[in-house]
Amino acid sequence: MAIIQFKDFSWTYLNQPKPAINKINLTIQEGQFIGIIGPNGAGKTTLAYSINGLIPGQYHGVKEGEVVVFDKEVEDYPRGDLQQKIGMVFSDPEAQFTAMTVEDELVFGMENIGLSIPEIRERLEWVLELTDLGPLLNKPPYELSGGQKQRVALGAVLAMTPEVMVLDEPTSMLDPISRTRVFKVLEKTKQEKNNTVIVIEHSLEKLVPMADRLIMLYDGQVLLDDEPRAFFNNMPLLMEKGIQSPGVIAFFHQLIQGGYEHGLLPLTVDEAAERLDLIFKRALETVKS
Repeated sequence: MAIIQFKDFSWTYLNQPKPAINKINLTIQEGQFIGIIGPNGAGKTTLAYSINGLIPGQYHGVKEGEVVVFDKEVEDYPRGDLQQKIGMVFSDPEAQFTAMTVEDELVFGMENIGLSIPEIRERLEWVLELTDLGPLLNKPPYELSGGQKQRVALGAVLAMTPEVMVLDEPTSMLDPISRTRVFKVLEKTKQEKNNTVIVIEHSLEKLVPMADRLIMLYDGQVLLDDEPRAFFNNMPLLMEKGIQSPGVIAFFHQLIQGGYEHGLLPLTVDEAAERLDLIFKRALETVKS
C-alpha cells in the first residue's frame, strides 16, 4: 500500500534562486526500508522535512505540487497530528532533546501521545532492550557520547512506535563502532516491526544490505530508484555524481568489468567472501587441469 506520495512536488526556499526539490514524483510503500543518498545539496533533508510537515510548516518558501501521507496532504493535518505518525531522528540528536535524564527523554513522547503508565512501562522496557540504554537511564543526555546520544534520540522515537520513521543522516557525527550500533538497532526494528523506515545516509556499508530500495537525489531530482543490486549496476553514473560505493561492491564491479567474474553484485562482506572462495576454487581447478 502506498503511504507517501510526492506528486510533481517542488520546494524553493525563500530568497534562493532555484528549487531545492524540483518536480519530483515518488511513491513509498508501507513496510519498506528505504535508503536515500546523494551529494550535499541534493535535496535529501528537504525531502525528509517535507514528509513530516516541517516543510512548509516551519520554513518559508514556495511549494508546488503535493506531498500526500496516508491519503492526506501534509498541509491538511491539524498541528501535531502528522508528527505522531511520522517519527523524525535528526543528524544532531541534541536538537530534539527536551529532558534532563535519559529516562525522561525516552518517556516524554509517550506521555505526550497519552499512553497509560502500564503501556509506557512496557514500551520503555522494549526500547531499553533494543538500544542497550539501561545503564544510562539516570544520566543527562547532554553528557553522553555521540553514539549514546543518537541511540537516545532513536529510542525516544521508537518508543512512540510511529508508522513511519525518517532518519536524517543519523550516523554523520559518529565513529565506526557507534555507527554499527545504531544500524544494529535499526536492523532489530526492521525484524520486529513492520513500520516504514527512511534513512538518509552518506555511509553506505551498513545501509545497503538492509535497504529494500535505494533512491538517489541529485540537484533536487530523483536520478536513480531501484533495489540495491540493480542500483549499483549504474556504477559509472554513481561515480560521475560523486557517490562512493561500498568497498565490496566497487571491488566486484571491477572484477565483472574485467571479465573475471559475472552475475549479481554482492552486498555484504560475507557474500563477497563466499564469491571469492568460489573464484579461487575455479582458478585452482583451471591450474590443475
